[in-house]
Amino acid sequence: MAAERLQFHEMGLDDRLLKAVADLGWSQPTLIQEKAIPLALEGKDLLARARTGSGKTAAYAIPIIQRILASKQSVREQDVRALILVPTKELGQQVQSMIRQLTSCCSRDVRVADISGKADVSTQRPILMEKPDVVVGTPSRVLAHLKAQNLVLHSSLEMLVVDEADLVFSFGFESDLKNLLCHLPKIYQSFLMSATFNEDVQALKELLLHNPVTLKLQGSQLPDSSQLQQYTIKCEEEDKFLLIYTLLKLQLVQGKTLLFVGAVDRSYRLKLFLEQFAIPACVLNSELPVQSRCHIISQFNQGFYDIIIASDEQTLVQPAVSSSGKEKKQKSSEKGAKAKDKEYGVSRGVDFQNVANVINFDFPTSVDSYIHRVGRTARADNPGTALSFVAHTELSALEEVEESLCGDKAESALKPYEFRMEEIEGFRYRCRDAMRAVTKQAVREARLKEIKQELLNSEKLKTYFEDNPRDLQLLRHDKDLHPAVIKPHMKNIPDYLIPETLRGVVNPLSSRRRKRRIKPAAEGIVKSSFKKNVPGRNPLKSFRFTGSRNKKANGAKS
Repeated sequence: MAAERLQFHEMGLDDRLLKAVADLGWSQPTLIQEKAIPLALEGKDLLARARTGSGKTAAYAIPIIQRILASKQSVREQDVRALILVPTKELGQQVQSMIRQLTSCCSRDVRVADISGKADVSTQRPILMEKPDVVVGTPSRVLAHLKAQNLVLHSSLEMLVVDEADLVFSFGFESDLKNLLCHLPKIYQSFLMSATFNEDVQALKELLLHNPVTLKLQGSQLPDSSQLQQYTIKCEEEDKFLLIYTLLKLQLVQGKTLLFVGAVDRSYRLKLFLEQFAIPACVLNSELPVQSRCHIISQFNQGFYDIIIASDEQTLVQPAVSSSGKEKKQKSSEKGAKAKDKEYGVSRGVDFQNVANVINFDFPTSVDSYIHRVGRTARADNPGTALSFVAHTELSALEEVEESLCGDKAESALKPYEFRMEEIEGFRYRCRDAMRAVTKQAVREARLKEIKQELLNSEKLKTYFEDNPRDLQLLRHDKDLHPAVIKPHMKNIPDYLIPETLRGVVNPLSSRRRKRRIKPAAEGIVKSSFKKNVPGRNPLKSFRFTGSRNKKANGAKS
């Protein structure tokens, strides 16, 4: 079968594009790329569902670049020919990066601009005035530029892509998208790319596509058990903290790990809890500036950090939900408070590289959310593990996920995680101490401190980091926040607390400093410390030369 598969060089692609593909180390196309690229080059509209991490971005980016390169051969004026709509800023930056890699050999002929960032519309105007060939952005930001007439598409647009189409409506972009369509030409080629097919995708299909070819390439929305192992463990709140401490401190979970929680407060609470035991971790949530979020993801991919605590917030469509009593306070303190970013999403579409484990500290509230979270690991052909902590209040959500993933199969894809909680009871008092130290006030202080720190890094020092990119690499996001009282002894694990079954595996002294070996003094000279000398004595006259006496003594014995 491998011999019959269509290769990149058989698709009629430009040599410069083939060179960029080879530089990326792609020996052959993935299944979605093999099927979608030829159809797209024929000019057909596509509705494609493929699991996360299967190469969907390149599946639409390659035909877009090929079509632009072909059109540039005939003399035509510079114009925006392709628009890529994404639900989140993080995904926007990732798409731009991918297109830049694919156009590395033809960067003068194909230019791309990402306008999904948080900069003012007026500051992005000069970028769009240059008329880049490809524009990437969220529907709301693109609409803002269209209304400001910074972007004109009704005569030049040839291709439209909606990436992660199943999330566009759920992120509150339905009205923006419908308004945006009024600014597009009557005829253009459309691609809808999605990890799942839901009602929102069907609605988008009716809005955007004309006689599309539908590609459903994988029966399962996640890799099979040979590549992705999925486990669940039923545990309540205190046990969740006890278990995560044990897994990370005893290094039972190894490699890059994504920890998902359900709210911003929970992410800081978990970070402060892990700080008690000297376990470093980054926090990623909607309140951090977009530059900081993208920098954290970039450094995580480069191997700077092993653990990210990401808040997968479900209330993104209504980010300012609050009780009526707090509304007035929020309005008065809008300047001091940092609003949640509607266009945030790290569990959705973002390419975290080489993630070995995904741990659902809080179980996701929907099947789609579970698929997108767990899809951060086992990407391409890499293996991965997903472990979900399930409280009794989350059992109904677990049943929904199991039913959806099981399909017609008799056995569930989610296996119970065999872990004897009684063996780690000795750690419970430590975890209780740490949980008591992490108060609501400590969480609030940590949250404010982190936001202020990241705002300073992203805004005030932006121009400095542009001039000094090496210093940006030294900027770390996993430093201790320290609003809670930390007891130094908690970072070490006494030998008697380690379960017997793990004593051969775990080294309890791994986190302690190694004691310096005291070198024996030379035989000839006995030096005394200056501080130990009696005050008033001259240290230069206090040493004794014993070498000759030792030799005489040795000579007498012989």
